[in-house]
Amino acid sequence: MKMKKILTLLSLAVLATFAMPVLAQEKKMFTPEDASYNNRAIYAQRPNQLKWVGDSDILMKVKGNEIISMMPGNKKEATFLTLDELNGYTKGEGVNDLTRIPQLTWINDYQAYFFALGDNGITLNKMDLKKRTINAITSVPQDAENQNICKPTLNVAYTIGNNLYVAKGDKQIQITDNPEGVIAGQSVHRNEFAINGGIFWSPDGKLLAYYSMDERMVADYPLVDINERIATAKPIKYPMAGMTSHQVTLHVYNIAKGTDIVVKTGEPVEQYLTAITWNPDNKRIYIGVLNREQNHLKFNEYDAITGDFIQTIFEDRDEQYVEPQGPAYFLPNNRDQFIWKAQRDGYYHLYLYTISKGTCKQLTKGDFVITDFNGFSKDGSKIYYRSTEVSPLERHCYVMDIKSGKVTKLTKEHGTHDGIPSGNGKYFLDFYSSTDVPYNVDVQDAKGKFVSRLHEAENPLKDYNIGETTLGTLKAEDGQTLYTRLIKPYNFDASKKYPVVVYVYGGPHAQLITDEWTAGAGIYLNYLAQEGFLVFTLDNRGSADRGEAFEQCIHRQCGQLEMRDQMVGIEWLKTLPYVDANRIGSDGWSYGGFMSTSLKINHPEVFKVSVAGGPVLDWKYYEIMYGERYMDTPQENPEGYELTSLENKTDKLEGKLLMIHCTTDPVVMWQHSLVFVENCIHNGKQLDYFVYPGHDHNVYGMDRAHLITKITQYFKDNL
Repeated sequence: MKMKKILTLLSLAVLATFAMPVLAQEKKMFTPEDASYNNRAIYAQRPNQLKWVGDSDILMKVKGNEIISMMPGNKKEATFLTLDELNGYTKGEGVNDLTRIPQLTWINDYQAYFFALGDNGITLNKMDLKKRTINAITSVPQDAENQNICKPTLNVAYTIGNNLYVAKGDKQIQITDNPEGVIAGQSVHRNEFAINGGIFWSPDGKLLAYYSMDERMVADYPLVDINERIATAKPIKYPMAGMTSHQVTLHVYNIAKGTDIVVKTGEPVEQYLTAITWNPDNKRIYIGVLNREQNHLKFNEYDAITGDFIQTIFEDRDEQYVEPQGPAYFLPNNRDQFIWKAQRDGYYHLYLYTISKGTCKQLTKGDFVITDFNGFSKDGSKIYYRSTEVSPLERHCYVMDIKSGKVTKLTKEHGTHDGIPSGNGKYFLDFYSSTDVPYNVDVQDAKGKFVSRLHEAENPLKDYNIGETTLGTLKAEDGQTLYTRLIKPYNFDASKKYPVVVYVYGGPHAQLITDEWTAGAGIYLNYLAQEGFLVFTLDNRGSADRGEAFEQCIHRQCGQLEMRDQMVGIEWLKTLPYVDANRIGSDGWSYGGFMSTSLKINHPEVFKVSVAGGPVLDWKYYEIMYGERYMDTPQENPEGYELTSLENKTDKLEGKLLMIHCTTDPVVMWQHSLVFVENCIHNGKQLDYFVYPGHDHNVYGMDRAHLITKITQYFKDNL
């Protein structure tokens, strides 16, 4: 894109301007500890456990050592229960004294359950507000993981090691006795396809569906624990693109009978099972069966008692890929109709299926993305959802009448909203922030009318030196809008020239620029700006929540269109009189590390200094589920793998590059950057390299301040 054209297409919208300090010396400076999430005081305060109670209009929250109750439209708060009273109710139940109010989950208008440490492990307790009692229902061992509570029965399914158990009263029922390499009840397919767990209770709690994953055919990948005197191998199963994948089945266990069946999902064994959904009749179960090529999804119905296939409800196909977004949502008290989210007309929208008639009705339409399905009204006549209809930068909440199709926008203020309707549908909790609102919680009525403000966080950054943040737009070569964010140093002087750090991610499932507090930049990027850099970010094609054409254009050639979009941003930066075009750097982690290295290798004349953390450097080393969705297999797409590989392009490396990797990274294997280093050596290329022993896919905790310091100092020394 020519410079002149860029200037004519540019449309800057100043959505976030932090006031320049009158007396800069009186303001605080961010520290690396602040930038690494280790100072809670600089994050907007949020109410603790604010939620509706059952199907009532009552709201409850935790404040200190008290449970507070309130009503919509009434600012008066009342102490409902204290920590001391809770401890009094638990006497004689084998529960240790609570040191704080536990996390409560409401069963109905007057009962809730919570976990607490007890005499026999971790105890599940039921609180009854009418009786003012707390009873221990069951317990799980302290080493239990993946606990999943059945609401009707309060039985608890959990895993220890690779086996699945159920706690029922005073009994611990072992459901599986698996050999090494076969795992039950845990998330599968590396958490892709909207999978976030492996345990699925039937609505009545009599049947328990669970994933069983056989990884024995997948090669061991060596990770090493250096904390022993002689380092110990800690291998994991890591199926790489084009290689053998694990095999997953879905089982259904009958709690009363103790019987277990396997759902007959058929061949081939290398397929993905997702969107597990129970029919409200407790007799049928649904599975989204996605082929390994990820371009054909069948949503199948099975008999939950026998495991037999009943019918295919629908099929979705796409030339690039089909990516399921979660389970189906059956209408309340309805065994025949459910809501499904799919990308069929270029954007993710909601569809209503009627099983008995074999019909499908598209409910939402338009050039925007439904990002979340937020539930039904109590009678099932209305649905709640969140979308990008106002702007790709914003998220607003809506309610739709299913029969009439009438839509009511519930949230009004610009920004990023999330909402929870009350059980009876009379009210709606609106949690939101924006570029000028740290965090608010409002109550709206069913028509979106403001009722009251329950929470308004103070600006946690009011005492800090913060520069101006500006959001804007540019145009990609195909005409699509690209959103940008530029953060200036707090003591910015337009007559000076500044170095620029381009902070990049650029991959699927992420959007860096949003209309929320700090415009999505967080503290780290503001810290970099504080240290004297202009910090620029552009969400290129391939990033999230912009529709099929925007996202899928990277298919089989990851990094290529993304780089071209980033260069549109570079050309714009060069037009700014206060940008030093000879001092531009890049920084990113994971896919962002891939992008930062790609920019450095392919545009050394632009990027003087780059930092790449946990970078994907050759997609053939990446895992099957994510990698093959965007790149197909190395056998199917050898040209694409060759084009996008950075390990075979180290001869082009010029200037300063700091590459960082965590030694026990289970996502982007250490091998990526080690092979890159090896090839740099063979090509006589120098680079700076640093590792964080014992950390996984990023550096967190107190060590993150070390990472922030290292990256910042590297830019200071070299840019």
